[in-house]
Amino acid sequence: MKTQITELFGIKHPIIQGGMHFVGLAEMAAAVSNAGGLGIITALTQPTPDDLAKEIARCKEMTDKPIGVNLTFLPGFASPDYPGFIKAIADGGVKVVETAGRSPEAYMDELKANDIKVIHKCTSVRHSLKAERIGCDAVSVDGFECGGHPGEDDIPNMILLPRAAEELSIPFVASGGIGNAQQLVAALALGAEGINMGTRFIATQEAPVHQNVKDAIIAASELDTRLIMRPLRNTERVLNNAAVEQIVAIEREKGAAMSIEDIAEHVGGAYPKIMQEGTMDAGAWSCGMVAGLINDIPTCQELIDRIMSEAEATIAGRLAAFAS
Repeated sequence: MKTQITELFGIKHPIIQGGMHFVGLAEMAAAVSNAGGLGIITALTQPTPDDLAKEIARCKEMTDKPIGVNLTFLPGFASPDYPGFIKAIADGGVKVVETAGRSPEAYMDELKANDIKVIHKCTSVRHSLKAERIGCDAVSVDGFECGGHPGEDDIPNMILLPRAAEELSIPFVASGGIGNAQQLVAALALGAEGINMGTRFIATQEAPVHQNVKDAIIAASELDTRLIMRPLRNTERVLNNAAVEQIVAIEREKGAAMSIEDIAEHVGGAYPKIMQEGTMDAGAWSCGMVAGLINDIPTCQELIDRIMSEAEATIAGRLAAFAS
């Protein structure tokens, strides 16, 4: 299947693995790229730019296909060395960067000087249009269903995607709540040129996370995520657990007076304990509503092949029948 996204990034299938903290490691990205998608290494999981350089090199030992790096510009307890990370990306020969969070505008000249294509993750049409104005090559339009940060507008993809199609001139992919062939076909019908999946890729054989994490996704329904940090206007969709229940209780008690310090123990530094050790109540971790559609743990090759074959069959069969 050829789309503007497959042509832009030089990939076989219009499927991108989104950046995920402590998930987007070399083996994850390589598995997705080897299966014909675009695998993404998460830069800020690495402590330093040197560590990212080593992770890129490790990934390139596992695949000769295109890979990307996620670089997220978010407010945090310490500011990362963004120029150093960009240098590591450029020196590593990576030609695709997925940016997220704040606008990448301050770093676009440096990225473009290194012939790097930029796809920016946006949760609204207005942010997508800004990404287009500052020179991004594509946009990942992230609907309210997504795991992680859905923005503050609460617009689901059935509205957000066709609105993006009305306004944008650059290609975009559908992100948030995506996990199967039917959704790929729907995304194409709504104007997208492909899909970005996060949570779905955590539940794969190659995902470098503890089995408890994969089992939690399989066990979850679409009703098992929670929105936290809304009083801080930094909303995050996470899978419910004991720590999340504590966060929700604190938010209910503190209301608009809540600060990040009130919940820091539940949201700061928990990812290694969850993703690597499998301590599932150690803190909050991002998970999309698509968990309700995930019932197996295939290899990345099996997953992508299944999505593409079923999507092509749906287009040629069910949809074609409506046109006759």
